[in-house]
Amino acid sequence: MIYSRIVGTGGYLPDRVLTNAELETLVDTNDEWIVERTGIKSRHIAAKDENTCDLAEQAALKALEAAQVDIAEVDLIILGTTTPDRVYPSTACLLQARLGNHGAAAFDVQAVCSGFIYALSIADKFIKTGAAKCALVVGAEVYSRILNWNDRGTCILFGDGAGAVVLKPDFEPGILSTHLHADGAYKDLLTVPGQIANGRLNGDGFTKMQGNEVFKFAVNALRNIVDETLQANQLDKSAIDWLVPHQANIRIITATAKKLKLPMERVIVTVAEHGNTSAASVPLALDVGVRDGRIQRGDMLLLEAIGGGFTWGSVLVKY
Repeated sequence: MIYSRIVGTGGYLPDRVLTNAELETLVDTNDEWIVERTGIKSRHIAAKDENTCDLAEQAALKALEAAQVDIAEVDLIILGTTTPDRVYPSTACLLQARLGNHGAAAFDVQAVCSGFIYALSIADKFIKTGAAKCALVVGAEVYSRILNWNDRGTCILFGDGAGAVVLKPDFEPGILSTHLHADGAYKDLLTVPGQIANGRLNGDGFTKMQGNEVFKFAVNALRNIVDETLQANQLDKSAIDWLVPHQANIRIITATAKKLKLPMERVIVTVAEHGNTSAASVPLALDVGVRDGRIQRGDMLLLEAIGGGFTWGSVLVKY
């Protein structure tokens, strides 16, 4: 049996750091409240001349370097994002041109914060079926562009960044299973409701969130995805070495770790410094864990995320 294996990771964060103290000058909030409710202390914000493709390029280059893969080898590029640079072509195509690749299949995936999990699942299927031999999978966001900086319920939560992985086929287990779900009945709990029509934005182009309802759904959905993933692989909770979660809120992360009976020392947590970088949060956290040496070859990883839609999913990885 052919598996897809992660052979390189990369991440990139913009230089600009926005602290909670600075947010106190913008909206009626304070550092203590933000940290207590979310675990976030700071987030990175893209410069005015930085776009999603710019962030994705830097993360992709680091992943390709770590994998020792030339861009010409890549025959599939999938990019998860909520903030594409253009209506079309896809940001994946823009990234492809930037990297100098010609001919690989390239497309975006829009599943908001679950975008990387969705993209990784799709790439896994391409590799396993032999339809691709080398995949570049990216999650990248300039989420700050769709925030109302007068809305203290949302502007404190999000940041910008990009993360990437390179996948190649292997006879040894790599990605063991992927699990994806969505329920559009909850479309109004977390949304940017505006539409593009006649060359203009109709309606509201900023993030709207019903925080309490989102929190409740997220905790339940992620608990269920843990059970589903373990049952599908006939594994006990003790088999998981590392939880690499979507970095939305420390309370959601803690609840998922508790479900797995994992101490927080076995959870990759970047939410304090990154905030919620949407589709970029899982690959960024993965890259941090790999590069600081905590995640080692042979470790069992559970990647999971939930995003607007609602969309949610998990990937079980023998790293």
